[in-house]
Amino acid sequence: MVRLRKTFSNRLTTRYLLIIRNEENFAEKTTFSFTYSKVIFLLMLSFLIILILSFFLVETLLAQWFDPRHVQMEANKRLVELSLKVDSLAYETEKKDRFILNFQRIVMGDSVELDLESYSNDSNFVPTKSNMDTNSLAQIDAQFREEFEESGVSLVSYNSRSSDLHEIFFYSPITGLVSGRYNVSEGHFGVDVVAKKNEPVKAVADGTVIFASWTQDSGHVITIQHRSNLISVYKHNAELLKKVGNFVSGGEIISIVGNTGELTDGPHLHFELWNDGNPVNPEDFVSF
Repeated sequence: MVRLRKTFSNRLTTRYLLIIRNEENFAEKTTFSFTYSKVIFLLMLSFLIILILSFFLVETLLAQWFDPRHVQMEANKRLVELSLKVDSLAYETEKKDRFILNFQRIVMGDSVELDLESYSNDSNFVPTKSNMDTNSLAQIDAQFREEFEESGVSLVSYNSRSSDLHEIFFYSPITGLVSGRYNVSEGHFGVDVVAKKNEPVKAVADGTVIFASWTQDSGHVITIQHRSNLISVYKHNAELLKKVGNFVSGGEIISIVGNTGELTDGPHLHFELWNDGNPVNPEDFVSF
Protein backbone atom coordinates (compact mmCIF):
# COMPACT_ATOMS: atom_id res chain seq x y z
CA MET A 1 0.00 0.00 0.00
CA VAL A 2 2.84 2.35 0.88
CA ARG A 3 4.61 1.38 -2.32
CA LEU A 4 1.46 2.08 -4.33
CA ARG A 5 1.16 5.56 -2.81
CA LYS A 6 4.81 6.23 -3.49
CA THR A 7 4.48 5.12 -7.08
CA PHE A 8 1.40 7.38 -7.64
CA SER A 9 3.17 10.32 -6.03
CA ASN A 10 6.24 9.77 -8.19
CA ARG A 11 4.12 9.76 -11.33
CA LEU A 12 2.51 13.05 -10.35
CA THR A 13 5.82 14.74 -9.58
CA THR A 14 8.01 13.19 -12.28
CA ARG A 15 9.04 15.83 -14.80
CA TYR A 16 8.47 15.16 -18.47
CA LEU A 17 9.76 17.00 -21.50
CA LEU A 18 7.68 17.44 -24.62
CA ILE A 19 9.84 18.24 -27.65
CA ILE A 20 8.39 19.46 -30.93
CA ARG A 21 10.71 18.87 -33.95
CA ASN A 22 10.62 19.65 -37.66
CA GLU A 23 9.43 16.61 -39.59
CA GLU A 24 11.93 17.05 -42.42
CA ASN A 25 15.22 17.67 -40.62
CA PHE A 26 14.23 16.86 -37.02
CA ALA A 27 15.34 20.32 -35.90
CA GLU A 28 14.05 21.19 -32.43
CA LYS A 29 11.33 23.86 -32.55
CA THR A 30 9.74 24.03 -29.07
CA THR A 31 10.03 22.21 -25.78
CA PHE A 32 7.56 21.96 -22.90
CA SER A 33 8.43 20.80 -19.41
CA PHE A 34 5.52 19.47 -17.33
CA THR A 35 4.36 17.10 -14.65
CA TYR A 36 1.07 15.24 -14.35
CA SER A 37 0.21 17.28 -11.25
CA LYS A 38 0.50 20.54 -13.25
CA VAL A 39 -1.59 19.11 -16.07
CA ILE A 40 -4.31 18.00 -13.65
CA PHE A 41 -4.25 21.40 -11.92
CA LEU A 42 -4.57 23.30 -15.23
CA LEU A 43 -7.42 21.04 -16.37
CA MET A 44 -9.34 21.58 -13.11
CA LEU A 45 -8.72 25.32 -13.24
CA SER A 46 -9.97 25.49 -16.85
CA PHE A 47 -13.04 23.45 -15.93
CA LEU A 48 -13.79 25.77 -13.00
CA ILE A 49 -13.44 28.91 -15.16
CA ILE A 50 -15.70 27.45 -17.86
CA LEU A 51 -18.26 26.42 -15.21
CA ILE A 52 -18.35 29.91 -13.65
CA LEU A 53 -18.56 31.60 -17.05
CA SER A 54 -21.38 29.30 -18.14
CA PHE A 55 -23.33 29.94 -14.93
CA PHE A 56 -22.93 33.70 -15.42
CA LEU A 57 -24.15 33.55 -19.03
CA VAL A 58 -27.12 31.35 -18.14
CA GLU A 59 -28.21 33.79 -15.39
CA THR A 60 -27.77 36.91 -17.55
CA LEU A 61 -27.38 36.95 -21.32
CA LEU A 62 -28.72 33.46 -22.03
CA ALA A 63 -31.39 33.41 -19.32
CA GLN A 64 -34.23 33.96 -21.77
CA TRP A 65 -33.28 30.72 -23.59
CA PHE A 66 -32.18 28.46 -20.74
CA ASP A 67 -34.25 29.60 -17.73
CA PRO A 68 -37.97 28.74 -18.09
CA ARG A 69 -38.77 31.16 -15.23
CA HIS A 70 -37.18 34.15 -16.97
CA VAL A 71 -40.28 35.16 -18.93
CA GLN A 72 -42.50 34.96 -15.84
CA MET A 73 -40.00 36.89 -13.71
CA GLU A 74 -39.72 39.67 -16.30
CA ALA A 75 -43.52 39.81 -16.61
CA ASN A 76 -43.89 40.09 -12.81
CA LYS A 77 -41.26 42.83 -12.68
CA ARG A 78 -43.02 44.77 -15.43
CA LEU A 79 -46.37 44.28 -13.68
CA VAL A 80 -45.01 45.75 -10.44
CA GLU A 81 -43.63 48.80 -12.30
CA LEU A 82 -46.95 49.37 -14.08
CA SER A 83 -48.86 49.01 -10.81
CA LEU A 84 -46.71 51.69 -9.19
CA LYS A 85 -47.26 54.01 -12.16
CA VAL A 86 -51.04 53.44 -12.08
CA ASP A 87 -51.17 54.16 -8.34
CA SER A 88 -49.19 57.37 -8.85
CA LEU A 89 -51.42 58.49 -11.73
CA ALA A 90 -54.57 57.69 -9.76
CA TYR A 91 -53.30 59.77 -6.83
CA GLU A 92 -52.41 62.74 -9.05
CA THR A 93 -55.76 62.50 -10.85
CA GLU A 94 -57.64 62.49 -7.55
CA LYS A 95 -55.74 65.60 -6.39
CA LYS A 96 -56.46 67.41 -9.65
CA ASP A 97 -60.15 66.45 -9.61
CA ARG A 98 -60.49 67.76 -6.05
CA PHE A 99 -58.67 70.95 -7.02
CA ILE A 100 -60.99 71.52 -10.02
CA LEU A 101 -64.12 70.63 -7.99
CA ASN A 102 -63.31 73.29 -5.41
CA PHE A 103 -63.08 75.96 -8.09
CA GLN A 104 -66.30 74.81 -9.70
CA ARG A 105 -68.03 75.23 -6.34
CA ILE A 106 -66.55 78.71 -5.98
CA VAL A 107 -67.71 79.67 -9.46
CA MET A 108 -71.21 78.22 -9.03
CA GLY A 109 -71.61 79.58 -5.48
CA ASP A 110 -72.84 76.26 -4.10
CA SER A 111 -73.37 75.70 -0.39
CA VAL A 112 -70.61 73.36 0.79
CA GLU A 113 -70.23 71.64 4.15
CA LEU A 114 -66.54 71.78 5.06
CA ASP A 115 -64.96 68.76 6.76
CA LEU A 116 -62.32 70.71 8.67
CA GLU A 117 -60.85 67.64 10.35
CA SER A 118 -60.10 65.84 7.08
CA TYR A 119 -58.94 68.90 5.14
CA SER A 120 -56.85 70.66 7.77
CA ASN A 121 -53.73 68.69 6.79
CA ASP A 122 -54.37 68.79 3.04
CA SER A 123 -52.04 71.19 1.21
CA ASN A 124 -54.46 71.33 -1.74
CA PHE A 125 -57.43 72.42 0.36
CA VAL A 126 -59.21 75.43 -1.10
CA PRO A 127 -61.82 77.08 1.17
CA THR A 128 -65.09 78.02 -0.55
CA LYS A 129 -67.72 80.61 0.25
CA SER A 130 -70.64 78.90 1.94
CA ASN A 131 -74.32 79.84 1.90
CA MET A 132 -74.07 81.96 -1.27
CA ASP A 133 -77.14 84.10 -1.84
CA THR A 134 -77.95 87.49 -3.30
CA ASN A 135 -76.51 89.40 -0.30
CA SER A 136 -73.40 91.47 -0.81
CA LEU A 137 -70.17 89.55 -1.33
CA ALA A 138 -68.56 91.55 1.46
CA GLN A 139 -70.99 90.12 4.04
CA ILE A 140 -70.45 86.59 2.74
CA ASP A 141 -66.67 86.95 2.91
CA ALA A 142 -66.88 88.30 6.47
CA GLN A 143 -69.06 85.37 7.53
CA PHE A 144 -66.67 82.95 5.85
CA ARG A 145 -63.66 84.42 7.68
CA GLU A 146 -65.49 84.36 11.03
CA GLU A 147 -66.35 80.67 10.65
CA PHE A 148 -62.73 79.76 9.96
CA GLU A 149 -61.37 81.87 12.81
CA GLU A 150 -63.73 80.10 15.23
CA SER A 151 -62.74 76.68 13.92
CA GLY A 152 -59.05 77.34 14.58
CA VAL A 153 -58.01 76.67 11.00
CA SER A 154 -55.70 79.34 9.60
CA LEU A 155 -56.98 81.27 6.62
CA VAL A 156 -55.30 80.96 3.25
CA SER A 157 -53.14 83.98 2.48
CA TYR A 158 -54.78 85.88 -0.35
CA ASN A 159 -51.62 87.90 -0.96
CA SER A 160 -49.43 84.97 -1.99
CA ARG A 161 -48.09 85.06 -5.53
CA SER A 162 -46.16 82.56 -7.57
CA SER A 163 -43.03 83.76 -9.30
CA ASP A 164 -43.88 81.33 -12.11
CA LEU A 165 -46.75 83.61 -13.19
CA HIS A 166 -44.28 86.28 -14.27
CA GLU A 167 -42.85 83.79 -16.79
CA ILE A 168 -46.25 83.39 -18.52
CA PHE A 169 -47.21 85.72 -21.38
CA PHE A 170 -50.77 86.88 -20.73
CA TYR A 171 -53.13 88.00 -23.49
CA SER A 172 -55.75 90.58 -22.64
CA PRO A 173 -59.14 88.81 -22.46
CA ILE A 174 -60.92 91.98 -23.50
CA THR A 175 -60.21 95.67 -24.03
CA GLY A 176 -62.34 98.10 -22.08
CA LEU A 177 -62.79 100.24 -18.99
CA VAL A 178 -62.09 98.67 -15.57
CA SER A 179 -65.18 99.55 -13.55
CA GLY A 180 -64.53 97.31 -10.55
CA ARG A 181 -61.07 96.53 -9.22
CA TYR A 182 -59.71 93.57 -7.29
CA ASN A 183 -60.52 93.98 -3.58
CA VAL A 184 -60.40 90.94 -1.30
CA SER A 185 -61.62 92.85 1.75
CA GLU A 186 -64.88 93.54 -0.10
CA GLY A 187 -65.13 89.98 -1.43
CA HIS A 188 -64.32 91.04 -5.00
CA PHE A 189 -61.78 88.49 -6.23
CA GLY A 190 -61.38 89.82 -9.78
CA VAL A 191 -61.86 92.85 -12.00
CA ASP A 192 -64.93 94.07 -13.89
CA VAL A 193 -64.20 95.27 -17.44
CA VAL A 194 -66.92 97.18 -19.32
CA ALA A 195 -66.78 96.59 -23.08
CA LYS A 196 -68.92 96.94 -26.19
CA LYS A 197 -71.86 94.61 -26.70
CA ASN A 198 -71.00 91.29 -28.39
CA GLU A 199 -67.28 91.90 -27.89
CA PRO A 200 -65.29 88.60 -28.07
CA VAL A 201 -63.59 87.35 -24.92
CA LYS A 202 -60.18 85.68 -25.35
CA ALA A 203 -58.21 83.18 -23.28
CA VAL A 204 -55.34 84.83 -21.42
CA ALA A 205 -52.99 81.85 -21.97
CA ASP A 206 -52.85 78.28 -23.24
CA GLY A 207 -54.91 75.85 -21.20
CA THR A 208 -57.79 73.39 -20.91
CA VAL A 209 -61.42 74.28 -20.22
CA ILE A 210 -62.45 72.70 -16.90
CA PHE A 211 -65.82 74.44 -16.42
CA ALA A 212 -68.28 75.86 -18.93
CA SER A 213 -71.85 76.23 -17.70
CA TRP A 214 -74.63 78.48 -16.45
CA THR A 215 -74.80 79.68 -12.85
CA GLN A 216 -77.58 81.71 -11.27
CA ASP A 217 -75.32 84.44 -9.87
CA SER A 218 -72.72 84.75 -12.63
CA GLY A 219 -74.63 83.65 -15.73
CA HIS A 220 -72.55 81.90 -18.38
CA VAL A 221 -69.16 81.09 -16.82
CA ILE A 222 -66.08 79.51 -18.38
CA THR A 223 -62.97 78.47 -16.44
CA ILE A 224 -59.59 77.49 -17.89
CA GLN A 225 -56.78 75.52 -16.25
CA HIS A 226 -53.29 76.76 -17.20
CA ARG A 227 -49.81 75.63 -16.22
CA SER A 228 -48.23 76.53 -12.85
CA ASN A 229 -51.54 75.74 -11.05
CA LEU A 230 -53.12 78.84 -12.59
CA ILE A 231 -56.86 79.11 -13.29
CA SER A 232 -58.63 81.93 -15.10
CA VAL A 233 -62.37 82.58 -14.67
CA TYR A 234 -64.62 84.54 -17.08
CA LYS A 235 -68.15 85.41 -15.84
CA HIS A 236 -71.40 87.05 -17.11
CA ASN A 237 -70.86 85.97 -20.74
CA ALA A 238 -73.67 86.17 -23.26
CA GLU A 239 -72.55 82.95 -24.95
CA LEU A 240 -69.87 80.29 -24.41
CA LEU A 241 -67.92 79.08 -27.46
CA LYS A 242 -65.91 76.32 -25.79
CA LYS A 243 -66.82 73.15 -23.89
CA VAL A 244 -65.24 71.30 -20.97
CA GLY A 245 -62.16 69.41 -22.13
CA ASN A 246 -61.37 71.74 -25.05
CA PHE A 247 -57.77 72.91 -25.29
CA VAL A 248 -57.49 76.62 -26.05
CA SER A 249 -54.52 78.72 -27.08
CA GLY A 250 -53.66 82.10 -25.64
CA GLY A 251 -55.61 84.81 -27.49
CA GLU A 252 -58.24 82.35 -28.80
CA ILE A 253 -61.88 83.50 -28.57
CA ILE A 254 -63.77 81.51 -25.92
CA SER A 255 -66.99 83.50 -25.32
CA ILE A 256 -68.98 86.67 -25.99
CA VAL A 257 -69.21 89.43 -23.38
CA GLY A 258 -72.68 89.77 -21.89
CA ASN A 259 -74.92 90.68 -18.96
CA THR A 260 -76.08 87.29 -17.65
CA GLY A 261 -76.57 86.31 -14.02
CA GLU A 262 -78.10 88.03 -11.00
CA LEU A 263 -74.90 89.77 -9.78
CA THR A 264 -74.53 92.11 -12.76
CA ASP A 265 -75.81 95.55 -13.67
CA GLY A 266 -74.75 95.84 -17.30
CA PRO A 267 -72.71 94.25 -20.09
CA HIS A 268 -69.23 93.55 -18.74
CA LEU A 269 -66.69 90.80 -18.10
CA HIS A 270 -65.86 89.74 -14.56
CA PHE A 271 -62.36 88.23 -14.78
CA GLU A 272 -60.50 86.35 -12.03
CA LEU A 273 -57.06 84.70 -11.70
CA TRP A 274 -56.42 81.97 -9.13
CA ASN A 275 -52.95 80.57 -8.38
CA ASP A 276 -52.44 77.55 -6.10
CA GLY A 277 -55.98 78.02 -4.78
CA ASN A 278 -55.52 81.71 -3.96
CA PRO A 279 -56.91 84.71 -5.88
CA VAL A 280 -54.40 87.16 -7.36
CA ASN A 281 -54.90 90.64 -8.75
CA PRO A 282 -55.39 90.26 -12.53
CA GLU A 283 -54.10 93.80 -13.14
CA ASP A 284 -50.67 92.71 -11.89
CA PHE A 285 -50.35 90.43 -14.91
CA VAL A 286 -52.89 91.52 -17.56
CA SER A 287 -53.32 94.87 -19.27
CA PHE A 288 -56.90 95.82 -20.08
